[in-house]
Amino acid sequence: MTKVVNYISEAFHELKTNVTWPIWADVQRLTIIVAVFSIVFALLTWGVDELFVKALEGFFNILK
Repeated sequence: MTKVVNYISEAFHELKTNVTWPIWADVQRLTIIVAVFSIVFALLTWGVDELFVKALEGFFNILK
């Protein structure tokens, strides 16, 4: 158990001393970019899905 506690303690020390954290404005800007990209990608995926649904419905209606 001592090894685990020591590992966690060293990991936190590493994060505090050796990691360069971005400034808050950069975090906000990048978060907005990721959110917008995620929404656009979700809408594109939904659009392609709807396109395939319509195409398959048309294909199976032809086979009837």
